[in-house]
Amino acid sequence: MKLHAGALALSAVPPGPEIVADEYLLHALPIAGAPSAGDQSAMRASFPAEICMAFQPIVDVSNNTIFAYEALVRGINGEGAARILEQVTACNRYAFDDACRKQAVKQAVQLRLHDTPASLSMNMNPNAVFDPEARIERTLELAGELNFPISQMIFELTEEERSRDHAYLNWLVRAYRRQGMRVAIDDFGAGYAGLGMLAELEADIVKVDISLIRGVDHLPVNCTIVDAILRMAEDLEIQVIAEGVETKAECDALRNMGVSLMQGFYFARPGLSWLPTWTGQVEECDERVTELEVA
Repeated sequence: MKLHAGALALSAVPPGPEIVADEYLLHALPIAGAPSAGDQSAMRASFPAEICMAFQPIVDVSNNTIFAYEALVRGINGEGAARILEQVTACNRYAFDDACRKQAVKQAVQLRLHDTPASLSMNMNPNAVFDPEARIERTLELAGELNFPISQMIFELTEEERSRDHAYLNWLVRAYRRQGMRVAIDDFGAGYAGLGMLAELEADIVKVDISLIRGVDHLPVNCTIVDAILRMAEDLEIQVIAEGVETKAECDALRNMGVSLMQGFYFARPGLSWLPTWTGQVEECDERVTELEVA
């Protein structure tokens, strides 16, 4: 029987995720770097643009199946992510984060993703958990209303900014992982998404950053770093996804290193409001810079 978000009951903590989160914050505050009440109010400004999601498959090359679809933001008329992201400000960034996750769930349900074995992977700013209007519970509540199972949800933590309270974030991650939700560290090896975050969070997946995947077939440094990540992940029983694979040479090199989960234009471009299929047949990307521009 599938476990749906609407039936969420955190084990080992009192029922009711919003109440539990509020109780934790009550005892944890003040948090270093946490915004004031006035700043929090300002950060709840609504996001002005209409958005839709494009879905890019994460493929399992070991058996030619789709492991998950990552939801990537686009404009309703197909505008690229850059056009949308330029409207994100300090005042609406968490509202934007919340809007993206909700839109991803709505479209995933419309596309019947939950009737497939694939999961839905959504980006999440870890500091959004501190904003009452953008907490993860809101996404899970919507998923419950739409009967989208929590076991098919992956939250990619995108640490573009440093988390204010890793202890609370880790507590929340553990609570939801017990219910079947999975957590990934996005862009691993870039920015704040490094070893410190991996040590503090009980992640299920690491997504190796495109900067390390690029040229992994012929750059010794990249190859050595990726190989080290793979050995570490194996010891920690964490799955690895290679992001930004664009060439057959990169795919073959990664496969030979033991990577089975990959994502990139070599396999499929994001489908705007549709789910690209995967048959094991690929066409090599002609322009290597394209993915960096639109993903």
